Amino acid sequence: MSLLPYSFARPFLFNMDPESAHELTLNNLERIQHTPLMCLASQPRVSDPVTLAGLPFPNRVGLAAGLDKNARCIDAWGAMGFGFVEVGTVTPLGQPGNPKPRMFRLPQKQALINRLGFNNDGLDAFVRNVQRSRLRQRPKAGDLLLGLNIGKNAATPIERATDDYLIGLRGVYAHADYVTVNISSPNTKNLRALQSDEALDQLLGALATERQALADQHGSRKPIFVKIAPDLDSTQVAVIADTLLRHGMDGVIATNTTLSREAVQGLPHAEEAGGLSGAPVLEASNAVIRQLRARLGQGYPIIGVGGILSGADAASKIDAGADVVQVYSGLIYKGPALVTEVAQALRSHRR
Repeated sequence: MSLLPYSFARPFLFNMDPESAHELTLNNLERIQHTPLMCLASQPRVSDPVTLAGLPFPNRVGLAAGLDKNARCIDAWGAMGFGFVEVGTVTPLGQPGNPKPRMFRLPQKQALINRLGFNNDGLDAFVRNVQRSRLRQRPKAGDLLLGLNIGKNAATPIERATDDYLIGLRGVYAHADYVTVNISSPNTKNLRALQSDEALDQLLGALATERQALADQHGSRKPIFVKIAPDLDSTQVAVIADTLLRHGMDGVIATNTTLSREAVQGLPHAEEAGGLSGAPVLEASNAVIRQLRARLGQGYPIIGVGGILSGADAASKIDAGADVVQVYSGLIYKGPALVTEVAQALRSHRR
């Protein structure tokens, strides 16, 4: 149990601009993660091992990409009890992202809107941070798993997006337990076009070929997951599922944020551009998960993410067809205790 209940910190953080609160939290976690002060936010990891894509997950709750874009706080997240942590999205070159303000809270619906736009320090800085983590410097059996999430630079034309993803895959491959290909952020112009049949086929074909070369070079085949949007119809989901199978991708992460505002109409900030996350995304995400499971069959790895603010929410993703889950906005609203709640709920829940 954390020595400092999040309920004490949340009012202070929620009185700040959302992005400022985000940066303050990351700065403090980075500062204390290798000190005794980390006990203020640490808690035991719930044991609920599961093997997925050949990887031994210590439990079934992970941190979604986007919260720690530069991989600064890997060991801090591990201390909070996650079974796996995904950091990024990282792009080949550092970039500032979209103009501020670009994060907005909708507390009435336990939701967030962001249009950050893959703001990050670039691949070289990202890899250095991963290498500095104790997870990588002092690996041991039963450690949490680390996913590294790659994307394209905003300045790279969509026609050359594959080049950026190949650079990213080469850069992170040796340091990742798995690699996630993010083609579903709504905040990089035209990025979601990569989910269309022809573009996705070309991208995943190139990544599969490069992954084989890297596996031969490093003597280890790293799983690749593809992260998709909730704003897809059943035909689009079917095409994506078939393309994943055709190119030997190891799993899918469903889903990213939504462009829909149906659940938050009339609320302050509801019409801000960007991706909506949090509670309103739960059902849309679950619907995509159900469609994926029906198309992909049993045994194909699905990571469910979107709208988890309780153990029951996480269980609904397992019921929909997910194998493991990730949280992001729920952590902002509920704090580290959510990790334990979800892990305990899933340990007692089987679909």
